[in-house]
Amino acid sequence: MHDDALVNHDFHCPYCDTPLTFVIDTSQGSHDTWEDCHQCCAPIQLQVIVSPMTGELEAVITGRDDDVL
Repeated sequence: MHDDALVNHDFHCPYCDTPLTFVIDTSQGSHDTWEDCHQCCAPIQLQVIVSPMTGELEAVITGRDDDVL
């Protein structure tokens, strides 16, 4: 893993609206993952979309654990 593949992503928890920053590893390509909110501990679903051509982060879609992303 290279440091240039790590991208900070800022968003708000879909449960308690706490501002959060997670580090996204773009070297993994597009993928789904779950992270816990640092404030309320609720599971947050993250859909990471990475460009297959450039390897750059295109989007991160967040939702509650029971949302279908």
